[in-house]
Amino acid sequence: MIEAPIPTLPKLELPTEDDIPMENAWHRMQMDLLIESLLYHWRDRNDFFVGGNMFIYYSLEQAQSVIEGRPLYRGPDFFVVKGVDGSKPRDCWIVWEEGGRYPDLIIEFLSPTTAENDRKVKKALYEQVFGTEEYFWYDPTTRELVGFELVLGRYKAKRADKRGWLWSEVLGAWLGVWEGEYQRRHLAWLRMYDREGRLIPTHAEAAYQQAEMERMQTEAERQRAEAERQRAEAERQRAEAERQRAEQAEAELQRLRALLKERGIELND
Repeated sequence: MIEAPIPTLPKLELPTEDDIPMENAWHRMQMDLLIESLLYHWRDRNDFFVGGNMFIYYSLEQAQSVIEGRPLYRGPDFFVVKGVDGSKPRDCWIVWEEGGRYPDLIIEFLSPTTAENDRKVKKALYEQVFGTEEYFWYDPTTRELVGFELVLGRYKAKRADKRGWLWSEVLGAWLGVWEGEYQRRHLAWLRMYDREGRLIPTHAEAAYQQAEMERMQTEAERQRAEAERQRAEAERQRAEAERQRAEQAEAELQRLRALLKERGIELND
């Protein structure tokens, strides 16, 4: 039996950007926040790739549509692929050049213009074509956080805990809404938390926390040293007062002796 030769894929000049900005500044910052947090969370690993707002090419038809300026699909707001060389530089994710690997996790940030597509079209794509293990979306306006996990080829909705958080097996972390400041914006952000419920910081946040801890330790040490100095000073003052009292008592005794001596009375020691 003669096997048919494997067809050679045509060499395509695949765009890596389309000059179309993200929905708004929040979308870009939210993407950066999740990427930075994951890079810190997995800081000791190099077997994954994390990307955001970048093209994913998964078929020749879709690639050709991007080249022609009528893309059937561009890419997700945030995605993670595990079990790959994380040191390899990539401007886009080309499935057939990555051993057929698709994202293991995808998160989309909803907006009025993308919500319906994210909830329906992309959900079907990630479920039926990508086979992505986990898919989440987050709406910054309503703070709606929804997640799905692939079970026997179909998406099953994840159940939130009492905090409204969703567990991600891919990330080994919780996803939940956090209200706080990032890049000088105090907003409701989608963040990651570890198994114990502690916020997973970015490298910058971790460095600040470390510096703040060291500052507090230094201040505590300074306060301990000052307390010790004050204790030593109080001890010195007590000793000095005791010495002065002893000198005064001795002086008074000598005065009494001299007075009695004038009267012809001698005191025995």
